[in-house]
Amino acid sequence: MKDVMGMALLDYFNGKYSEDILTETNISEEDVMPVPYLFRTYDEMPTVEQTALNMASGRVLDVGCGAGIHALYLQEKGLEVTAIDTSPGAVEVSKLRGVKDVRLIDLLDLKEEKFDTILILMNGTGIFQTVEKVPAYLEHLKTLLNPKGKIYIDSTDLRYMYDTNDDGSIWVPGDRYYGELEFVMRYKGMESDVFDWLYLGEHLFDLLAEESGFNFEVVERGENFDYLAVLRC
Repeated sequence: MKDVMGMALLDYFNGKYSEDILTETNISEEDVMPVPYLFRTYDEMPTVEQTALNMASGRVLDVGCGAGIHALYLQEKGLEVTAIDTSPGAVEVSKLRGVKDVRLIDLLDLKEEKFDTILILMNGTGIFQTVEKVPAYLEHLKTLLNPKGKIYIDSTDLRYMYDTNDDGSIWVPGDRYYGELEFVMRYKGMESDVFDWLYLGEHLFDLLAEESGFNFEVVERGENFDYLAVLRC
């Protein structure tokens, strides 16, 4: 996949910021993702992210680290952090910003290591891609956890984007879960391949987690239909 995100992060880090990332999905029109937001400080983070960082302990795995904002904050608190991303540009920026252990690797390819805390933030359930793939990801995450380890992951319930009936139910697609989206990103004339991204509502996530042997608990709710969940074995 073309590294649209990585190019934008590198441009910003190198003082070449001139425009933002544009995103578009199969259920929404083009939207703007401000690149400076990807370099936000702790005080600029939403409550669900702050809560996850406050609860992190022990050895930490930061999945989809981006510009390293979460990893750097935890490093400064004295925690041992391993950060991973599939974007070469993101990994380079994280290294340049001082993340000590950052790797270009897919989550499913990370093996034979154990962590006390796993963070999957910024609508983290997106990495699952589709509902069908969630069990495989959860089973793999289980292999990366130390005893009593915890996974902090956030998501958004997209019910608000669909028409509502008088009884509160929503009109949803008949061929897929309503939180399964197809995304494309554009930046400075570059366009990414179309990729799948999953937004999981609390109820379905709870069911899927339980089926994979996890205890699921919502520990924080944001202001925009977003929430932070903790998964424990």
